[in-house]
Amino acid sequence: MQKTAESVSLGHPDKIADYISCYILDRMIAQDVHVKYATEVMIKDNTVVLGGEITGNVDFERIPEYVSAALAEIGYDERYSAIWGDFAICPQKLKIVNLLGVQSADINRGVVADGWGDQGVFVGYACRGEQKINRELFLAKKLNRALYDMARKSDNFGLDIKTQITLNDDSIETAIVAIPMLHDADLTDFIVDTLGQTPNNIIVNGTGRYTYHSSVADCGITGRKLACDFYSTACPIGGGSPWTKDPTKADVTLNVYARILACANLADNDECFVYMSSCIGRSELPSGLIKTIKNNVVSYQNLWTKQNPSTLIAALGLDKPIYTHLCDIGISGIIPRTSVLCPRCHV
Repeated sequence: MQKTAESVSLGHPDKIADYISCYILDRMIAQDVHVKYATEVMIKDNTVVLGGEITGNVDFERIPEYVSAALAEIGYDERYSAIWGDFAICPQKLKIVNLLGVQSADINRGVVADGWGDQGVFVGYACRGEQKINRELFLAKKLNRALYDMARKSDNFGLDIKTQITLNDDSIETAIVAIPMLHDADLTDFIVDTLGQTPNNIIVNGTGRYTYHSSVADCGITGRKLACDFYSTACPIGGGSPWTKDPTKADVTLNVYARILACANLADNDECFVYMSSCIGRSELPSGLIKTIKNNVVSYQNLWTKQNPSTLIAALGLDKPIYTHLCDIGISGIIPRTSVLCPRCHV
């Protein structure tokens, strides 16, 4: 049976947008741990549009500096611009359109009472295998990371990278790579060595040419790569984008919590799914369910959690500036008990 998963690097325009929002949030939390934040980002060519709400004891004047610093952390710095010129984003030419406001007082009154800042549904997933994720996604992410790390040091390969892996039972049927190149290069050995086996088909840059990239070639918007950040097609995606919100909004906190609970309840099962929901202004969760599958036998158990949002946020370490790290590894990259994300988590 064929199974396919895709992964994208931080240099992809949608992930650039995610990372910029997370970078700003980290700087806001460092100034005010109670900051309320919901910021969407759109990036096209050398223009960055910020839209949303930020409320707290924070400095807004340095936001343009934060955007440039986020791009530099990804690898879009002066050195990169000198190599790629008009083929990629140019940090020196950045224009920022700031459409940020303050959080609605109607939402804030519920958060102050230690209720969730939004309603929503959330799904966590874990399965047998490396990093407790589906193998096609694990391999797509592994190959993408290896290519990205290589490109960070290269004068020929660019940072806007996509990888896609199709499995057919235990074998890799197809490996697809899209990576900018100034000059043609053969990546076959690199791909085979990284994956640990030879795919039946390897496709690198399907159009035959890939030079224009990043926001010059595509418009980037927050929240458009959730299938890559979560579990691909192995599991439904719950909630909104976790990369643009402070933890009271639930989109990040309950998605992280659902992943941790899924890993904790996997045990000797083949798969574990965790479903939960939130209500704006309320701390109790309206619903919660754990579903496990073992040898095609499905079992269910109710999930009850009485933790207030503030307690859960602190337990998961989400009151710290760790959002760029989360954006980098994705929700599916969280590995409970061994992750630097939540050393105090005991679920």
